[in-house]
Amino acid sequence: MKVTIIGAGSVVFAKRLITDILSFPELSDTTFSLTDIHAERLQTAEKMTQSIIAQFGNNAQVEAHIDRKQALINADYVLNLIQVGMHEATLVDFEIPKRYGLKQTIADTLGVGGVFRALRTIPVLLDICRDMEEVCPEAYLLNYTNPMSMLMLAIQKASSIKSVGLCHSVQNTADELSSYLNIPVEELEYKVAGINHMAWFLELKRNGQDLYPSLFEAMKDPDIYAKDKVRFEMMKRLNCFITESSEHISEYTPYFIKRDQLIQDFDIPIDEYVRRSEDNLKQFSETQKMIDQGKAFPMEKSHEFGAPIIHSLETGINREIWGNVLNTQLITNLPNNSCVEVPCLVNKRGIQPFQVGDLPPHLAAMNMTNINVQQLVVEAILTGNVDYVYQAVMLDPHTSSVLSLDEMWDMTKELLDAHADYLPAFTKGRHLTYLGKAATL
Repeated sequence: MKVTIIGAGSVVFAKRLITDILSFPELSDTTFSLTDIHAERLQTAEKMTQSIIAQFGNNAQVEAHIDRKQALINADYVLNLIQVGMHEATLVDFEIPKRYGLKQTIADTLGVGGVFRALRTIPVLLDICRDMEEVCPEAYLLNYTNPMSMLMLAIQKASSIKSVGLCHSVQNTADELSSYLNIPVEELEYKVAGINHMAWFLELKRNGQDLYPSLFEAMKDPDIYAKDKVRFEMMKRLNCFITESSEHISEYTPYFIKRDQLIQDFDIPIDEYVRRSEDNLKQFSETQKMIDQGKAFPMEKSHEFGAPIIHSLETGINREIWGNVLNTQLITNLPNNSCVEVPCLVNKRGIQPFQVGDLPPHLAAMNMTNINVQQLVVEAILTGNVDYVYQAVMLDPHTSSVLSLDEMWDMTKELLDAHADYLPAFTKGRHLTYLGKAATL
C-alpha cells in the first residue's frame, strides 16, 4: 500500500498521521511517498519518517520526491497538507485587513483571510487532482487543508477523484463537551451535521437520555462558561452546540469582533493564527534538532480520521467518521451546490455518507451565511470571474459587520495586488469591475 503525503514538510501534522497509520498492524508495510516544494522541509520530513519507522520496527518504507507527480505514481491514498504561501502569506491576510480596521482570529476558514487562502489554494489543489487523474486515478484524496468547505466544493465540482475532507472539530468538541459535563467521552452519544467548523450537535445523549439540560446547567458555572464563551452564547440563542472553537466561530458571524468591548468581554484572541503559525515554525526547527540529536519521537495515537479510514478501506472493518462531501440531498434544506459535513460509514465499499434530512431551519439559515461566501469563492476560481471575489467579501458576515462597501472593495483590491503571484487568473492584465468602472490590475 502506498500513501502519498503532499506538503509533508508540515512535519507536526505529518508525524501525527504517519504514527497513526503505523499503529495498525495491518498497515505496517505501508510505503510513504513524501513530497514538498521546499527541499529542506522535505528532507526533514523524510528523516523524521525514517525515525518513526525505526521506532515501530516494522516493514514500512519511505521515499521522498520534489517532483509531485513522481510521488503520486500508483498511490492508493493521498493526504493533502499543503499551505500555499506559508507564514508570509498568512501575515498579508492579517495585516492588510487590520489597516482597514478589520480584525481576525484564525482566518483560515471564512472571512477575508479564508477567502484569500482559498483563492491561493484551490488552483494548486486542482492541479494535484489532475496529476492524480493521470497517475493514480483510483486513489482516495484525504484533504486536511483549510478552508475545508471551499476546497472540497471545488474538488467535487471540478474533478473525478474520490475525495473527502477531514477535520477534527467533531472529535475535539466531543472531548470538550465531556469535560463540561464531567462524563467520559466514550459514554456520549451524538448526532452531528452541518458544514465544516459550523456543524451542530443535533443530539447529545447518554444512555438515551438528553444531555442538553445538563449542558445548559453546566454553562451557569462561571469557570465552564469562561472556557467557551462564544459557543455558549450561540447555544443560548440557537439551543444547539456548535463544532469548532470559540475563536473560530467568532469570525464566522457578525456578532463578536465588531467592537473592542465585545472582543474584551468574550476573550477573543485577535491574531491567534499568526501566533500559531510562528509556533509551527519553531516546531519545525525543534523537529530538525530532534533528528540531529537522534532523539525518539513521541508515538501517541491521535484521533484524526485519516488512518482509521485507510484501515477500514483496506480491512473492511466498519467505522463511522465525519466527512466533508458534496451535498447530494444529504442535508435536504441546504443547497446541493455546497459542501456539508455529515457522518459517513467507511468499509471496503468506500466512504458512504449518511442522509441527515432537514436541519432545524434556524441552523440551516446560519449555515447559509457561510455557504453563500463559499459558493462565490469557488465560482470565482472555476469561472475566472473576479467580481465574485469582491462579492464574496461583501457577503462575509464578519467583514460586512465592520467595513463599508468602499472599504471592502479597496481592501480586496489591495489583497489581490499583494497576492498577485499566487492569483494569475485574476491579476495578469484582467479587467475588474470596480464600482461600475473598469479597473486593471
